[in-house]
Amino acid sequence: MNINSRCKLNNGYEMPYFGLGVYKAAPGKETIEAVSYALEVGYRLIDTAAVYGNEKEVGIAVRQSGISREEIFITTKLWNDDHGYDSALKAFDESLERLQLDYVDLYLIHWPVRKLRKDSWKALERIYREGKARSIGVSNYMIKHLEELKTYAEVIPAVNQVEFSPFLYQKDLLDYCRANNIELEAYSPLARMKKKNNPVVNSIAKKHRKTHAQVLIRWCLEHKLIVIPKSSDKKRIKENSDVFDFKLDDEDMRELNSLNENFRVSWDPSEIEQMNLF
Repeated sequence: MNINSRCKLNNGYEMPYFGLGVYKAAPGKETIEAVSYALEVGYRLIDTAAVYGNEKEVGIAVRQSGISREEIFITTKLWNDDHGYDSALKAFDESLERLQLDYVDLYLIHWPVRKLRKDSWKALERIYREGKARSIGVSNYMIKHLEELKTYAEVIPAVNQVEFSPFLYQKDLLDYCRANNIELEAYSPLARMKKKNNPVVNSIAKKHRKTHAQVLIRWCLEHKLIVIPKSSDKKRIKENSDVFDFKLDDEDMRELNSLNENFRVSWDPSEIEQMNLF
């Protein structure tokens, strides 16, 4: 595996295993410089969202990069306030306008909003069929939400993006997605460095002469997860990408897998109930 490695999604399109998240990257110069530098050092997956407020800057950086649009994989997301069939269609068109791109590679429902997510998914299916999004998927969907989606979806999600780290090792969800041909994508793989003093991770980092963050990113890659660490700092952007020159052995993986404590740095989507569809 290397920085150019891609997985094949269930509709045949390929998505990089490794990319940059721009959550909380400030609109303007900060986002443009972060994305531009990431592309310069080899990143080809950029993950944004309407609610981040920086889609425009992501689009600018992509267009200014000189890299073929076909090589760069762009993800954006439908925010909670825009759920519903017509609202989702309108929100997508607005995202595309801000990005100033002809299409996005992946469009996700950001959170499984109560009552309206069925209508929103139907809108995403239309967007997909019209070729405006090459793939569609969901974010923060637990097994119960995916099971519910199965009852009305004509297009199976290509990706489910969720919070995932050794401290939130959602193995049942990973196994479910694998069994249903849905790629799992990890956000907040570094747990926002809130576990930076963990002795197990730091011992493994020392063993491989790597950083705490690099071990956590590599753990995701060893599990064949798509992973999108966030940073606006050039040094960290480069450091986060230097994870393809070492491997975690079986003992490393056993130790890291054992760290699960259901530790979240974001909202807990398991609290969002299934809908009564019938």
